[in-house]
Amino acid sequence: MDDDVIICRCEEITRGEIVKAVQNGARTIDGVKKRTRAGMGLCQGKTCQRLTAQILAAETHRSMADLLPPTFRPPVRPLRIGILTRGDGDA
Repeated sequence: MDDDVIICRCEEITRGEIVKAVQNGARTIDGVKKRTRAGMGLCQGKTCQRLTAQILAAETHRSMADLLPPTFRPPVRPLRIGILTRGDGDA
């Protein structure tokens, strides 16, 4: 895969930027996220997290199972509990 391929579309982070982050010491998905912002866009990593993990595993010669799962942010705004429990907007 070419280093100019965009991995994180939300933040426009390329494969080359992720590889560079790993070469500069990132050893977890969160480490890559902190160095590049990959996974911090609107989708919160739903689109790019798996690709980022694959690159990280390949660059560090580890399996995907050996990688720590990333942390997730809580919702930015308050939500009614009914939205979380029932999945609808009528709380």
